[in-house]
Amino acid sequence: MKKELNLNQKVFELCETYPELIEILSNVGFTEITKKNALQTVGKWMTIPKAAKLRGIDMADIVAALEEAGFSVEEPVDRVTLLKSYLERLNHGENLENVRADFVQDFEGVDASEILQAEEEMILEGMPYQEVQKLCDVHSALFHGSTREEQVYKAELAVEDSLRRQGASVFVAIPGHPLSTLTLENEIFAMLIDEAQHHCEDDQKNDELFDKIREVSIHYAKKGDLIYPLLKERYGISGPADVMWAVDDEIRDTFQALAQEIKRNKSWKERYLVNLERAEEMIYKETNILFPLCAQTFTKKDWEELYWDSLGYEPCLMDEIPVWEDAKPRKTETKIKGHDIVLPTGKLTVEQLRALLNTIPMEISFVDENDINRYFNEGYKLFKRPNMALGRTVTSCHPPQIAQMVQQILEDFKTEQQDSVEVWMEKRGKLVLVRYMAVRDEEGNYLGTAEFVQDMEAVRKKFL
Repeated sequence: MKKELNLNQKVFELCETYPELIEILSNVGFTEITKKNALQTVGKWMTIPKAAKLRGIDMADIVAALEEAGFSVEEPVDRVTLLKSYLERLNHGENLENVRADFVQDFEGVDASEILQAEEEMILEGMPYQEVQKLCDVHSALFHGSTREEQVYKAELAVEDSLRRQGASVFVAIPGHPLSTLTLENEIFAMLIDEAQHHCEDDQKNDELFDKIREVSIHYAKKGDLIYPLLKERYGISGPADVMWAVDDEIRDTFQALAQEIKRNKSWKERYLVNLERAEEMIYKETNILFPLCAQTFTKKDWEELYWDSLGYEPCLMDEIPVWEDAKPRKTETKIKGHDIVLPTGKLTVEQLRALLNTIPMEISFVDENDINRYFNEGYKLFKRPNMALGRTVTSCHPPQIAQMVQQILEDFKTEQQDSVEVWMEKRGKLVLVRYMAVRDEEGNYLGTAEFVQDMEAVRKKFL
């Protein structure tokens, strides 16, 4: 007997009923499904057809694999596709009454959410935003008389709101795009909030959820470091930074304060629930205000910069940061341009670079791949570095008993047996940390060794 499978159900629900689906779906391309965290978060809001669209997997292949495994697949009724066909016919100039007649024949009623989804999919498939906007006046006439009075009103409001958000929808549908990742984080966060609100009295469950919920601080950090400053400084849009930033900090700080309290009494739970509500409101504001604003404002280059910078943060509410396959690689070359030394993370004049290296509160030396002294920063040194030593082998600057140790460190770096060595010692009555570090290029090729000598006496006094 075949097992019935309703594709309108969420992936998590289906896998709960039929655990064997995990292996089947993994084999057709849904590799993340084998990760328990992914299944219990993303799987709770994702359907198989939606996941297939995001992953670029042919539904025919999925259905074939399911049927081969003994499943009877119940295809979802695609009302959205029908709605799109009516809107497209109107957009191509067909008589409104003809379209309405077909519409009434096929539908007894329609929800505002389906109108929204139809329009968003049309834009995702290439219809210009301006073209969809032209349909605003037609929507009311098209759906008038075919929906309940309240639904008509809601649909019209929804259409207007949709047009503001559709620009964001285009990016949300691109796996790994910053707006897609931020939205995915919000969707997972919203589910955690809902679960926490329903299990607030279950102390064990509450503790588990609370630890996960606090990861939202990473989400807020990305907004504060990457989005708000870009809007404000590059585009002169200060509203989100002025209004949302402080609220982000308050929500994060409240979660942190709650985490430091040992007693999880009634008062604690009341403050926790209030903060969850504030976080829920912020999700709404991001979805309906901040993200559409960013979609309308930021250029592709802005998004690419955001993406590469976002990789410097820990994953938020998921195991790993989704990859944006189409992001243009960040430039990593170094060059001299005029008076500037241009590096991947900025540029400095020679004077600025020299002053910066001399300001760093440690003694810096660099030995090249041939063990030749190439650079010392300037200033007073506990370990003297005469300029006459430049161009000489590094071992020539050490007594025989030390030279052998130095040579061994260099050999370990060259053969990749080690990347760093730390030596703590007393020097002239001061606690000193000497750190040797292998210097490698992006491909891991050995370029030389850096030595950093740091006076740690102030640190010892501070903490001991």
